[in-house]
Amino acid sequence: MAGASIERVRPKRVPAQCGSTITCEVIASGTRGGYRECVSNAQVGVLLREWRTRRRVSQLDLSLSVGVSARHLSFIETGRSRPSPEMVLTLAEGLDIPLRERNALLLAAGFAPRYRSRPLDDAALSPARDAIQRLLDAHDPYPGVVIDRCWNIVGANAAASALTAGLPQELRGPPSNVYRLCLHPDGLAGRTLNFGEWAGYLLHQLQRTIALTGDPALQALRAEVRGYPGVATNATPWGTRADGASLLVPLVLDAEGGQRLSMFTTLTTFGTPLDVTLAELAVELFYPADAESARLLRGD
Repeated sequence: MAGASIERVRPKRVPAQCGSTITCEVIASGTRGGYRECVSNAQVGVLLREWRTRRRVSQLDLSLSVGVSARHLSFIETGRSRPSPEMVLTLAEGLDIPLRERNALLLAAGFAPRYRSRPLDDAALSPARDAIQRLLDAHDPYPGVVIDRCWNIVGANAAASALTAGLPQELRGPPSNVYRLCLHPDGLAGRTLNFGEWAGYLLHQLQRTIALTGDPALQALRAEVRGYPGVATNATPWGTRADGASLLVPLVLDAEGGQRLSMFTTLTTFGTPLDVTLAELAVELFYPADAESARLLRGD
């Protein structure tokens, strides 16, 4: 996986292939009177209704959870009532909408975005970068990576880099992508002893993220990786493991000398982010699933 520390790897700010194509700058440029002239009340209502439908929440349930009358919510969704920025954010919080999409809702309602999206090397993010780097360094000799919202790797420790050292350069990037590394036939797929089970877990995780964010780039990524040889046909449906005894789905790799390297993962995110970049970062740490795997990773 990507072989540089997080300080030396810069994620793209808003790459076209990684999320919404609408940006604050695009909306604001070309409007004479600010944000309000380029939108209508109906736009934000349509978006809110789409998010409510995606979350499978009724108008009544949402109105009760955020303290707004169902009648007023209906007027907002149909464009008969224009919400204030505070109302937009209240509804977004009630629907657990990601920060990036909350900015899009504010823009659609005719207001300026509320949440900044700083580059990862911005000085203001220095405490967060330091915390992430400490996590990666402390986790060695076990693999650890930092991923963005599209599962692109924007930081890694030495152990993670060693796992993918022999893979083709086009897969290792930059940027490298967790799904392409794991599921592409020239990636780790050929070394994964429980490929069907691991692929099923990854596809389940990707589908879950798509359901939460509605990101079209993730939908495109899902279509791409499902098209790789053996993925769609061999992936085991999530939650159907035969033995029913295991607590976690491991990644089991064929290591040198016919040995088996078995690992499970954890995902760590920032608890209270108010910056889009931080909200979309996650640290994935791999842990040995057995004593033999721990020995292999330590090089004993």
